[in-house]
Amino acid sequence: MAARKGWRERIAGAIHVDPAARPETQAILSIDEMYARRVIELSMRIAEALIAVGAAANEVTLSASRVTAAYGIRPVHVDITFNSIAVSYHGGESDLPFTLIRVVRAPVPDHSKLQQLQALVVDIEAGLELDEARIRFHVIRRLPFRYRPAVIVLAQGLLAVGVCLLYGSSWIVTLVAFLAACCAALAQRAMARAHVPFFFSQAAGALVVTAFAAATNWLRVHDVALFEDAQPGVIVAAGIVMMLAGMSVVGAAQDAIDGFALTAGGRILDLALLTLGVVIGIVGGVALAQRLGVGFPLSTDPPALGPVGMQFVGVVVIAVSVAVWNGATARTIVVSAVLGAIAWGGYLAAVAGDIGVPLASGVGALLASFIGTLMAHRLHVPSIAVTTAAIVPMVPGSVVYRGLLGVVEAEDDVINLMLSLSDLLQAGAIGLALASGASLGLFLGAPVRDTLQSVVRRRGRIR
Repeated sequence: MAARKGWRERIAGAIHVDPAARPETQAILSIDEMYARRVIELSMRIAEALIAVGAAANEVTLSASRVTAAYGIRPVHVDITFNSIAVSYHGGESDLPFTLIRVVRAPVPDHSKLQQLQALVVDIEAGLELDEARIRFHVIRRLPFRYRPAVIVLAQGLLAVGVCLLYGSSWIVTLVAFLAACCAALAQRAMARAHVPFFFSQAAGALVVTAFAAATNWLRVHDVALFEDAQPGVIVAAGIVMMLAGMSVVGAAQDAIDGFALTAGGRILDLALLTLGVVIGIVGGVALAQRLGVGFPLSTDPPALGPVGMQFVGVVVIAVSVAVWNGATARTIVVSAVLGAIAWGGYLAAVAGDIGVPLASGVGALLASFIGTLMAHRLHVPSIAVTTAAIVPMVPGSVVYRGLLGVVEAEDDVINLMLSLSDLLQAGAIGLALASGASLGLFLGAPVRDTLQSVVRRRGRIR
């Protein structure tokens, strides 16, 4: 009978969960309410600052939870939407819960400040005192942007130079693209100071770039010296890349993959509106140029890339420009340049394998993101910062220009209209591939990075 009973208990144990086997609920320690409020306020302010400088929602949530846990405040519930953050804490059944909510301003990438905030969270987990942590946070929060506005405008102009180097353009076209990008950046800054919505700033910037391209095309048509072989399409493509480079595509895709639907939806809608502003500005500029008799030449073939060596120089220039534009430190700039070259090498190898431009772009972004995740922790730089700068050279500026120009030129020609729409669809596919590849690289790189760290720690203990 005892043996039968033992078999019955084993079978029942394999099927059912024994209530007695569950761990007992641990008593929650009584914590001073004022202390808890100070900790929650610090974690919320750090989370708010992280969102404001462009961090992904999952990183913000984890950082806020890590800060509170380091000071003994748990469990804490963190809720993030596109423009607000809430942190809630309930100490026990006899205590009243309290929740703090803050509205977050529109994110402006500042990767230097992001790096310092990440370092602060690590130091808090290492045992930094609460009062000292609050002082350090206020010092970080008051830091101005790393570079002056004139430097940022020049960086935006150099980004356009990098795009021209990719296509092997002449020095005169490169100079015009540089001037066009700088003027577009100045126009956007002027509109920002007047508190004009950024949607209209994007349209105005695109219109400025198109005006420079139209003037270049007029000089080319009239056989003006130095402009005989000018490529106005490259000027517009460089402007498109410049205006799309400032968007947080990687962060939006990462939020969607991590399950932050509201935040991802808000960011994606914001990206769509800003892209639409660029589209409206270019379409309006092209249509106006046609009315003035300086229409653009339409080609169904994409512009040819320059020599391979010049391509890599252009990629490095673009990555460095984007990193400076986002306020990165010198170390982050160097890592961004290296990853940009690696991503472009992966892209060229994938294109040579005849797998299609969208998939090849995803491969390049995946490679840069995966390697960037492994390098970022070792070199103490934000992974999203170096990944964002590395994938910008693959932004489909020329495809967007060709599709929009085809739509304007098509008029009643259904076939040309469909071909132009297919170019725009391809540009959308490339954008999705870049975002997906970058997010997948971050997802795959994190466990590999953690494994390598644990191996290094074990070897250090053995020694």
